[in-house]
Amino acid sequence: MDAFAVSISNGITLKNIRLRHVLLVSFFFGGFQGIMPILGFYIGSSFSKFISHIDYLVAFFLLAFIGGKMIYESLVINSEDNKEKNVCLNVRRLICLSVATSIDAFAVGVSFSVLGYSIVKPAVVISIITFIMSFTGMIIGDKAGHFFEKKIELVGGFILIGIGIKFLIDHFV
Repeated sequence: MDAFAVSISNGITLKNIRLRHVLLVSFFFGGFQGIMPILGFYIGSSFSKFISHIDYLVAFFLLAFIGGKMIYESLVINSEDNKEKNVCLNVRRLICLSVATSIDAFAVGVSFSVLGYSIVKPAVVISIITFIMSFTGMIIGDKAGHFFEKKIELVGGFILIGIGIKFLIDHFV
């Protein structure tokens, strides 16, 4: 659901969305959601003691940083050409968003390792479902973005920060 929400945000902020944009974001999010449980599974429980204490912070800071950057860009960059280049198709930004939204999948992989379950089939299912949800989110975001044209990158930044805050609240509540 986090990848879905971030995909909506990306779909909202990207101007002139094309199928290749939707596929790129969907492949990143689906791919990371499939890879992270496998990594967690093979790294195992020894690393889980470290990451479980800070996973929510890593996700929060990544999302807050990217959201803050989007807010800054929406307020400072007025050129439509610059705006489109800076939104969601930057590979570094896609990697950060993909990691931030899939840290919990890493923990799932660690749990499967500890329990002795196989991780391959669940990872494939997670990856496919995330791909579909991200694809759908990008389309929904693209349709919704036309209603808000001018400052939608500002809204997208606040959405990402909100998701990061949700990670903090979920951890403490």
